[in-house]
Amino acid sequence: MMDKRNFDTGVEADNSLKRLTAAQFAALGGEAVAYVKPVTGSILSSMIHDAAFESGALYHLVMSADGTPLMVSDSAEAVNEWLGDQNIGLATLH
Repeated sequence: MMDKRNFDTGVEADNSLKRLTAAQFAALGGEAVAYVKPVTGSILSSMIHDAAFESGALYHLVMSADGTPLMVSDSAEAVNEWLGDQNIGLATLH
């Protein structure tokens, strides 16, 4: 079924989000929105240079909406505990 909400008037509704730059869009969540991404130690080593990670190990990386790393852990429980202490909304990746 096709969604016709924007087509009923014959013109597309003005949507200011479509005119945001990539930087402006990333800043929308600022420090209030984060997501958790599973990453290997080798990826983390290329992102965070002042820490050592086992290259084949799997880690949980918490990142802000603008892509800034906020927290790294080797356990989901530690991430959940840390997020519980923060005033951050968690976005779901799909």
